[in-house]
Amino acid sequence: MKSALLLVDIQNDFCPGGALAVPEGDRIVPVVNSLMELFPLVIATKDWHPPGHISFASRFAKPVMTAIDTPYGPQILWPDHCVQNTPGADFHPALATSPIRHVVFKGTSSEIDSYSTFFDNARRQQTDLHRYLQDVGITNLFICGLATDYCVLFSALDALELGYAVTVIEDACRGVDAGAEDSAKALRKIVAAGGRRVMSASLIHKRDKEGGL
Repeated sequence: MKSALLLVDIQNDFCPGGALAVPEGDRIVPVVNSLMELFPLVIATKDWHPPGHISFASRFAKPVMTAIDTPYGPQILWPDHCVQNTPGADFHPALATSPIRHVVFKGTSSEIDSYSTFFDNARRQQTDLHRYLQDVGITNLFICGLATDYCVLFSALDALELGYAVTVIEDACRGVDAGAEDSAKALRKIVAAGGRRVMSASLIHKRDKEGGL
């Protein structure tokens, strides 16, 4: 199987000091940097919202974490984050970007959110990720990034549904954990759907011992 590493939303706004900081989100960056050298192909995604996005609490003058009804179902409201062409939407400055061969932009429509790196939340529109992976012959997808219980979870589930072998690298992810054990529950959902969960050290050991993943 041909493998790729998918880096999900390792952006300033999801790291400490950012508008929607994931606790210890920046702690994954050194782990992710060490993982990149294991893979022939590295792909990264970015939340890339227009101003006034439907997921922004400020648009509705409602408290953050309020759920509203939308034509595509419930939508959690978040602080304004990852607004297009702002510093918050940039990759974390310590992330090694030179190995990244392709960047996928998601959440680009003002009227619908997109947790998954493959589809919007209504599954009406696709990003270019699936087509890109098919074009380059990827069958085995290793996923890490932010946040475990949202964008990593939905990306992994969609990847499994699309037929990829999926492995989530636990210590290269962090979760929002707004509810107790949300990240742990997310990982269990991925495994129940047919994915794997591993630690980065096991991948490095496998590469050193067997010469591949």
